[in-house]
This record gives sequence, structure tokens and C-alpha cells, in this order.
Amino acid sequence: MKKKIIYAVGIIFCLLIGSIVGAKVSYHHLTTTIQRPILLAQGSMTPTNIGGAVDLENAFVRVAEEVKPAVVNLGVEKKIKGRTFSPGFYFHDPFFDDFFDNFFKGFNQEREYTQQSLGSGVIIDSKGYILTNNHVIQGADEINVTLLDGRKFKGKVVGADPKTDLALIKVEAKDNLPTVRLGDSDEVKIGSWAIAIGNPFGLDHTMTVGVVSAKGRSIGVAEYEDLIQTDASINPGNSGGPLVNLRGEIIGINTAIVAGGQGIGFAIPINMAQKIIGDLMEHGKVLRAWLGVYIQEITPELAKEFKGAEAKKGVLVSTVMPDSPAEKAGIKRGDIILSVDGKGVSTPQELQKEILKRKSGEVVKLGILREGEIQTFEVKLAQMEEKGEEAKGKESGETETTSTWRGITVQQITSQLAKHFGLSPSEKGVLICEVLPGSLAAKAHLRPGDLIKEINHRGIENVTDFNEAVKKISKSDDAMLVIKRGQVTFFAILSGE
Repeated sequence: MKKKIIYAVGIIFCLLIGSIVGAKVSYHHLTTTIQRPILLAQGSMTPTNIGGAVDLENAFVRVAEEVKPAVVNLGVEKKIKGRTFSPGFYFHDPFFDDFFDNFFKGFNQEREYTQQSLGSGVIIDSKGYILTNNHVIQGADEINVTLLDGRKFKGKVVGADPKTDLALIKVEAKDNLPTVRLGDSDEVKIGSWAIAIGNPFGLDHTMTVGVVSAKGRSIGVAEYEDLIQTDASINPGNSGGPLVNLRGEIIGINTAIVAGGQGIGFAIPINMAQKIIGDLMEHGKVLRAWLGVYIQEITPELAKEFKGAEAKKGVLVSTVMPDSPAEKAGIKRGDIILSVDGKGVSTPQELQKEILKRKSGEVVKLGILREGEIQTFEVKLAQMEEKGEEAKGKESGETETTSTWRGITVQQITSQLAKHFGLSPSEKGVLICEVLPGSLAAKAHLRPGDLIKEINHRGIENVTDFNEAVKKISKSDDAMLVIKRGQVTFFAILSGE
């Protein structure tokens, strides 16, 4: 009997153990079956995925190995004069200058001290030519160039171009220096890899990675802009360093950041830089072709005022400069430039870029929309002169003003007003002397000191012309104004109420 009981207990124990083991096996199988697609969906590394990641990593490593030797750190020194009262305390303030001159004569003397700053550059020619930003080397008395291998040189400015914020310097080396290939920035796409290498905060040859966030940006740091925006980290000291693609080719020169922003940096496209480089190497300055027009973008409101403009893209001519190539070719204010040598242009930046590609003396064919008809004009470009002009004329004593219209009050130009706003008293038009906050004029970004030259295609020479023109405009109708601000003329729309 005891043997049977022991035998039965043994069987039950074995069955219990088997059930537990079987349950564990089933649970493992079940969880593995469920988790496998979940893990795969979450991007777990299969052998294929690992291989792709390794290839990408290797590409970044190759870029670092190939590009960093050609990236240089620039230490710029500038001599600055200031007054000192105690060692190391420099200042320049009229009040304190007079105070210390009177009470501490002999102690408060003007002295010269050295201001130091850091930047980056990239070697583009094995003979020692280095491309950087103009703002990095502007006013430099001494430029110290340091390579990745520790070699140090004194840099000499070959030429600079403030209009694009580019500069070319040169060092004298016994051997050929490492260089970086130039890419094609026109082929860069939004989302393409972007790699910045430079000297941020003095951290030598730092490499950061991101993508191209946008193209064709204009942020007001230079006169000619067609900037590449990237989220590759750019910081003070990166200026002048290269932005490269995954093949290690330069696609831009890092030039600016948004203060307080994160992941918002800008680079000058290398295609824009190439002509600048050539001119600086050959002439020490940039020889630009000149069309002789001021231009602006066509907004939907402006498009309604020009026949056929709503159906066409283009750039609006707001001013034609006297004796310019454009005037000689018959271009007029209000013309819409649609193309340059058959290539369409939709923004002022695109038109500038096309003209900058040309040389002085070259003839271009402009597609022009005028009064709803497309015409072709041949323009022989001239060389841009780097000098300003001052207008002179006789004085005017009229002081007539108007009541407020759509938020603006205007006045005839007087000698005092002309002097205050930097105008010639003989200038035709009426001066905006007040803009009411929140008004239609304020929404159109008009401001005191602007000069009204036309209203709805009617020339305005004085306050009488202005009053007659606005009387004919009903409250519900839009009004198109030609505004002169400084040396720039542009169109503005005051919407109807």
C-alpha cells in the first residue's frame, strides 16, 4: 500500500513539474512571438539596419578625416585706442574723458590696446588661399592662422567683399596645404545632411552635424543674401568655417546665427562665393555687373494693381536709376521682370543671383511684363561703381499740411525737414510727418520721413496733388503708393476699410 501511495505521489510531482516547465516554455514562446514584431516596429537593429548605420557613421568619419585638415582657426588682433585710469581698465566716454582730464591730468591718457577675436576659415587652394567671412577679419592688424597639425602662419588679406560678407586671405607655406573640394550649392536639397566644422568658443576643429533646414534666406547681415539655413550647431567662432555635405564638399561658408535661437544658423552658398573668390584672387576686389534698378517682391495686394501680374511670377521694378543700363534699355518703374536669358525669376534674390553671375559689358535678355503684355528687352550690363551720390537742389518754403488720411499726415518738404530726414528740398513729393499707431498706414509699415511720390499711378509733387488724389479714392478701395525711403523706392498698398 505504501509503495502505491509513494508511486502516485511521484507521478503527481512529475506532472506538476512538467506543467510548470511547459507553462514557462509556452510563455517564453508567446512573449517572444508578440515582442518580436513590436521590437522590429520600434526600429531594433537587424543586421541590415546595423550595416546601414555603420555606413553612415563611416561617412561622417571620412568627412572629418578629409575636411578637418583644411579647416583653420583664425586669431584676429585689432589695435584700439582708449583712455586708461587704472591698469587694465579701458573706456571711452565723453563725460569721463572730461572728468579725468580735469582732475587727474597725467593719469588719464589715451593708450592703445589689443582686441582679440576668434574665427574660422577653410583652405580652398593648396598655395595657401583661405576663404572666410569679411566680418571675421575686418579691421585686423594681425591674423594668426593655425592648422589642425599645429602649424602656425601669419595671414595676409588678399581682398574682402562686405556686400556678401566674404574675404580671402593668404598664408605663405613651404609645402602645398590640404584643401577641400567645392560642391554645388544649387543641388543642395532641404533635408540634405549638413556638417559644420570650425572653432566655436575657441574649441579647435569642432564638428557638428544636422540637415539643411531651408534655402534662399535673407536675414539682413549682408547686401546680397541667398543663405542656406541649417540646424547643424553654429556658434560664435564658427564664422568663416565650411558647411559641407556627406561627400566632404563645401556647400557653404558659415556666417550667422539667430541670437537666442537654437538650431538656426546660416551659410553663404558656395556657388555665390565662387565668383567672389575669382575676383578677389585676380583683382583684390569684386567686379560686379550692374543693372541699375531697385526691385521688390510682388505681394498678392500689389499683383491686383498690375495687369496680368496675378497670373505671372516675377519681380517688381520700383526704381530705375538715372543713366543706368536699365534706363538706357527702356526699363520703367512698374515693369515686372519675369526672366533673365530665359530663366524665370520669382524673387528679388533670384534676380540678384542671376545678374551677379554676369560680367560687365555682357548683354542679357530680360522678359518684362508691362501693361499685361510680355516684352523682351536687351540690356548691356555695366560695372557697378562703389560710391554714393549726393543730391543738391534749391530750397522750398511751403509748409502746407493735410488732415489725416488712412493714418498718415503729410507735409510739403521744407529746408528744415529736408535736413532732418536727409532729403533734398527740391525733391518732388510729400513727406509723411505722422503715422497713427494701428492705422492702415502703420500696417503697411509706412513711417515718418517716407516720401510719397505717386498715388494710384498719379504723380504727387505737392500737398495739393496729394489732396486731389485721395479725394478720388473711396473708403472701400485699395490705394497703391510709390514710397521713397532714403535711396530706395518701393510700392505700398493701403487697404480699403
